[in-house]
Amino acid sequence: MSFRADRHVHILIIGGGAIGTSIAYHLARDGAKDVLLVEKSMLTHGCTWHAAGLVGQLRGKRNLTRLMQNSVAVFDRLEEETGQHIAWKKVGSLRLAGSPERWSEIRRSMTQAKSFGVECHSLSADEAASRFPYIVRDGIEGAAFIPGDGYIDPYSLTMAYARGARMNGAKIEEGVTVEEIVVDNRRVVGVVTNGGTISCDIIVNCAGLWAKRVGEMAGVPLAAGVVEHQYFLTEKKLTLPPDLTTLRDPDNNFYLKPDTGSFAIGGWEDGTKGCWRGKPPLDFGRELFEPNWERLELFALPTATRIPALNDIGIQTVINGPIPVSFDGEPIMGLAPELDNFYVACGFTAGIAASGGAGLALSNLILHGDAGMDLWPFDVRRFGAVHAQGRYLEQRAIEAYGAYYKVHWPGEEAQAARGLRRSPLHEVLARNGAVFGSKFGWERPNWFSQAGSENRDIPSFEDKPNWFDAVEDEVKAIRERVVLIDQSSFSKFQISGPGAWAAMQRIAANDLSGPPGKAVYTQLCNARGGVEADVTIVHLADDLLYLITGSGFGVRDGNWVSRHLPEGVILSDLTNRFATLNICGPRAREVLQSVSDDDLSNAAFPFLSARRIEIGAATALAVRIGYVGELGYELYVDQEYAAHVYDTLKAAGKSFGIADAGYRAIDAARLEKGYLYWSGDITPDYNPYEAGLGFCVALDKGDFIGRDALATIKAAGVGRKLVSYTIDGFAPFHGGEAVLLDGKVVGSTASTGYGYTLGKTIAFGYLPAEMANGEEFEIEAFGKSYPARRGARSLYDPKMLRLKA
Repeated sequence: MSFRADRHVHILIIGGGAIGTSIAYHLARDGAKDVLLVEKSMLTHGCTWHAAGLVGQLRGKRNLTRLMQNSVAVFDRLEEETGQHIAWKKVGSLRLAGSPERWSEIRRSMTQAKSFGVECHSLSADEAASRFPYIVRDGIEGAAFIPGDGYIDPYSLTMAYARGARMNGAKIEEGVTVEEIVVDNRRVVGVVTNGGTISCDIIVNCAGLWAKRVGEMAGVPLAAGVVEHQYFLTEKKLTLPPDLTTLRDPDNNFYLKPDTGSFAIGGWEDGTKGCWRGKPPLDFGRELFEPNWERLELFALPTATRIPALNDIGIQTVINGPIPVSFDGEPIMGLAPELDNFYVACGFTAGIAASGGAGLALSNLILHGDAGMDLWPFDVRRFGAVHAQGRYLEQRAIEAYGAYYKVHWPGEEAQAARGLRRSPLHEVLARNGAVFGSKFGWERPNWFSQAGSENRDIPSFEDKPNWFDAVEDEVKAIRERVVLIDQSSFSKFQISGPGAWAAMQRIAANDLSGPPGKAVYTQLCNARGGVEADVTIVHLADDLLYLITGSGFGVRDGNWVSRHLPEGVILSDLTNRFATLNICGPRAREVLQSVSDDDLSNAAFPFLSARRIEIGAATALAVRIGYVGELGYELYVDQEYAAHVYDTLKAAGKSFGIADAGYRAIDAARLEKGYLYWSGDITPDYNPYEAGLGFCVALDKGDFIGRDALATIKAAGVGRKLVSYTIDGFAPFHGGEAVLLDGKVVGSTASTGYGYTLGKTIAFGYLPAEMANGEEFEIEAFGKSYPARRGARSLYDPKMLRLKA
């Protein structure tokens, strides 16, 4: 198409808050030329100007802690580098635990932080009070003190980023509103503004409150919501020491920073108000809302119980302004899957604290193709268009906001706006006792409650959750009898057209050659040899293949494949066409054969075969593969026949003791088998040889993406290896625990769980190659060290005799 621009820039950044200016600063500092940031009003005039400015590194999620850690490193150098005062007060932070559950959560976070070098100290109630003498000690179970935390002035910080950007050659223009984004052939070619047109090679959406609206201009749906957030400043009646630490008391739902003679206090109350369905008008500016006193009381009154001095001090000012909150409460970053040059950095609820790390990560991603850290928990591709739907997004954003200071239990599930996507088997499974979780909008059976037990999750940090025994029974049924598992939420793609097989042979690391009618387990690697996806490819014909991946990875994996397909080869999403039913266990063949006239013998239908078979009065694509380490068949059935196939198999399996099983049983079984989970055990930061997946790399098949890098890695040897650990009996591991050797941290855990067949707790994790043959280690959890023995990579059926039976 024709687009005439008044001027051209290489990189165009939209939005002049802390995130946008940080990205401009980091890009220019790293040598990027011709960078322009445009801001529709003035710098900081979205929500940066009214942010509280607390900086806290200790988070409930490992990756967010790492992002905040990187921010502090930027703050430490920024003032000296730019000459701009940023009022960075590195006074530390104190996080109180007012309940045993909170103390477990905090201790877990401290262990995670320890594994990558964040300094944390565990304090008693008395020690906490010595650092913040205004609190009462009653009910305090313990506290964490993080010396590297503090608070910063958001305005001064943003101006420092801007100065640093300009010092390195970037340009910043205020009063420039982007009104239209012009797209051609999967690329943004330019923008129309109130002051003319600008063409660009790369565009970055850092529009903060307006990020969803800017995304829509480019045809990119973003799950970036907006809600009201309040905090207040007390009267200036206090005499505070200059080094007084910041304070967080999540059980009383408030945070606090010292101000000049006063406190700034905010909270994360339930029932906040969603704003504009995530799309503020473009002319909304440096504005605030009227205070909501009822909601303010939800955290102001508990604060006064912890700090009685507040009962004698009035409120000077209430700040009630809009802030970004994404669908799941985490930032949204990366290259949008819909376009080839549209980057996103939005949805930052804690944008000031995250700005340094986020700017560094996105600059690295744009300039070098590698963020420098695992960004998957923040990746724009973890969402799809469904998450950007206005009402759905708003309900989830309100819930995520209200949950900010709630205890985040292991494996917790969101509760707002549930039931959006349901498989054809949902109702029958619900009647059978299914306790559902949610993934990408799908309702999926996590486990099945037993007679007389509660049909809901009761999680635990340090003890067994209420579903522990029920999952044990499901795993026993998998290992000894036969089960049915509804896996309809699996993401399923069709790759079709002339050259489809050759295209996938170049994208996959494993060898897809051979006649049609088979499944291939493979990784899709990047040019550095990192694992971008972990998938099954079903070869049905040379011009027709299916790709199967996890429910939450469909956008990401589909985008990776589509970007590398040649013209004429088409990727189509089949997720909603097929239900997926997994029948597995040592009696699976007998049950399935009893309702099918097709020959399912091992000779006729060996492991990794794929063919269409009849089941009762229906047909299905049967793929002999599975994730639990037992004889099994994944059945891909047209949605309208799924209930019939389920009922037929359930009836036929009655005499074999057939049972239903859920995703928690799958996870336990795959840990025993040594099967990996993408995003936990493998990511783009790891290559197949490190992960013990070298058997999936076919260096001799010809060229494929990552081949040269993988050949070099194999020849040189790896510097780290994924290993498995076992701990006798039950240990409260949830991932991210520090692995110790002779008292020193040598690694951290990835996937963890209980192996019911083995009677042991299992953990995966990477070790330096020179340590990977050691046998005796310790794993620290909740302040206790557990003896851990390095075990075989596959702890159950290592010769795969049961899978191939």
